Amino acid sequence: MLKLLLARPRAAGHRILCLGAHSDDLEIGCGGTILRLLNDHKNISLQWVVFSANHTRAKEARRSAEMFLDRAKNKEIVTKSFRDGFFPYAGGEVKEFFEGLKQFAPDLIFTHYRHDLHQDHRLICELTWNTFRDHTILEYEVPKYDGDMGAPNFFVELDEHTCSKKAEYLLENFKSQRDKHWFSAETFRSLLRLRGLECRSATGYAEAFYARKMVLDRR
Repeated sequence: MLKLLLARPRAAGHRILCLGAHSDDLEIGCGGTILRLLNDHKNISLQWVVFSANHTRAKEARRSAEMFLDRAKNKEIVTKSFRDGFFPYAGGEVKEFFEGLKQFAPDLIFTHYRHDLHQDHRLICELTWNTFRDHTILEYEVPKYDGDMGAPNFFVELDEHTCSKKAEYLLENFKSQRDKHWFSAETFRSLLRLRGLECRSATGYAEAFYARKMVLDRR
């Protein structure tokens, strides 16, 4: 199995853009990978964008992001208030906001999975590819009732400590979601274990992504 590493950073370090439709999507989809990257690389700047968050969930999102991004060299946490479940009907406004994200010039982008059955998630993915045409983009997965889990092709091995921290941070920060029976440490760890099995992770755990377009540097 081929293993890929982050490219050698520019003088200012790596720049990572994280895009989530709702206030807990990023943490569920790529929270463990962000924790690992920040632990392994000391010179990372992050822009963390949540597109739909009412007053309560915006506070949760910011508090959670502060925890997950604690080791970042620089970070910008942005919460927007686009109406949950109605993104396709506000597509022009969402696209206009995306255009402003170009200024960050990211090296790596995390976004939703192309075939996610939630319409908000799909629009964020579509506009990610529409806006960033020459970037490394990894699409993360969010488990839900729709049963739209696919067959990812890019895996990030996570150790036990990182998996525990991811679940702990989610449960601690998103109290508004804890009445949902699926929002549990068991759900989050089960998916990490399954993806760890699929990539034969030495630790037994992994987060998985969809890498639609990758270029192998031959140098």
